[in-house]
Amino acid sequence: MPRPRKWRKVCCLPESNLYGPLNGSDIENEIIMMTVEEYEAIRLIDREGLTQEECAEKMQVARTTVQNIYKDARSKVAESLVNGNLLKIEGGDYKLYNESERKHCCGGCRRNRCG
Repeated sequence: MPRPRKWRKVCCLPESNLYGPLNGSDIENEIIMMTVEEYEAIRLIDREGLTQEECAEKMQVARTTVQNIYKDARSKVAESLVNGNLLKIEGGDYKLYNESERKHCCGGCRRNRCG
């Protein structure tokens, strides 16, 4: 029996969860699904400039787990950009930080900017 998946800690959800080409003519294209934890890995590593180890600490998972999440996320972003597919962010195995855990949040996300 496989081990149960560990919840990944996420600071905040994306403001928008659907991205893609501006021309609406190719809506029939495949929608690429990105999980919330994949979005969080991209945000922390590429936007906030954290290392994979620092990202793993924030998400409370192993560095190798973050490495796999990040690899999958980058692949999905690339596929969306190159092929003109819609990218939708939803689902996954995550839990948002609660108010008592906010010290772990990055300080740069939408959740902290809004107070």
